[in-house]
Amino acid sequence: MAVPKKKTSKSKRDKRRATWRHKAVVEAQKALSLGKSILTGRSTFVYPTAEEEEEES
Repeated sequence: MAVPKKKTSKSKRDKRRATWRHKAVVEAQKALSLGKSILTGRSTFVYPTAEEEEEES
């Protein structure tokens, strides 16, 4: 017979959400930083374009 699971406490739920949100904030900061460096021309990172991918194949 199926038994319902125990309810997760609010503190555990909030801790998990905080971790998830923190990861999202870090990734957003990285993306913004990369975008700024590309716009200023100081970046060595280059996104491969469709043309470059076709040439490699």
